[in-house]
Amino acid sequence: MTSTFLPDKRTGPDVGVPPPAAERARSRARRRALNWLTATGFQLPALVLFIGLVLLPMLFALYAAFFRWGGFGMPSDYVGGENFTRLFQDEVFLGDLWRCLVLVVLSLVLQLPFALAMAVLLNQRMRGRAVYRMLFFAPYVLSEAITGVLFGMIFAPDDGFADQLLGRIGLDGVGGEWFADPSTVMATLFLVMTWKYFGFHMMLYLAGLQAVPKELTEAALIDGAGPWQRFRNVTLPLLAPTLRISVFLSVIGSIQLFDLVWVTTAGGPDHHSETMAVTMFQYGFKRYQVGYASAISVVMFGISLVFALAYQRFVLRRDLEGATTTMRGEGK
Repeated sequence: MTSTFLPDKRTGPDVGVPPPAAERARSRARRRALNWLTATGFQLPALVLFIGLVLLPMLFALYAAFFRWGGFGMPSDYVGGENFTRLFQDEVFLGDLWRCLVLVVLSLVLQLPFALAMAVLLNQRMRGRAVYRMLFFAPYVLSEAITGVLFGMIFAPDDGFADQLLGRIGLDGVGGEWFADPSTVMATLFLVMTWKYFGFHMMLYLAGLQAVPKELTEAALIDGAGPWQRFRNVTLPLLAPTLRISVFLSVIGSIQLFDLVWVTTAGGPDHHSETMAVTMFQYGFKRYQVGYASAISVVMFGISLVFALAYQRFVLRRDLEGATTTMRGEGK
């Protein structure tokens, strides 16, 4: 049987010829435009909320900081930088800056090392490990208002649980006016802060510890390294990115601390536990000096922004460069 090859009827200059370069460029441009419109459509609701609830109020607070304004109507009594000059001559606000620094130092020196020690302990094999983790993390789930009310009752003078417990073990003179005494209010407040927030940092450290390869610690054990040497030379360097994030969150939280202080002490006694956020609230919503309160908010934002940029530039630089390099490598 003989096969006959029939000529292809689709003859002409366009058969098998790819589309022109201009058509391919237009196709790529249409795809890019479609991708951009799709991404914009998904981001638009969040962008509208961010502009309306974050960006515009921030800009208005900066505008109002240059006026003597009680919060009613539009600001009209322009005073220039008078609010900022008054701010740095106010003994209460200068005390707020000092107390903020004290809280930051105490958090870095006491709270975070305690959270790290508990994380290392609960990362070991032990009975009831999951229960302990849940119990230590539970305070963070409670709202600051509930925590403040709870410890307000615990540290109530004479009738509070703390004084009664100390009295039963023969330490009557140790207790007293925990939140009402200027000499003890900051220490008591920091104790409450540690109880409330250390579980969050503990869980961060636990997540970081579980990412440490066991092969490295086992190799160090074979080489004769002791527990402290394994922790210092193997675990701690690999946990460094988590530690840096934890420090950042702790410092920013100390700068912006408000609700826990407001519920427990409202800044008292005699401003000895007041923070910048509490002072801002007092002037803005109690004394109706919204222009001055706006100046406080601008300074708080400036301190947080400067710290965040400096921390990112000098501390988180290695982590960010590693993430950028990984993303670029995956995109190739």
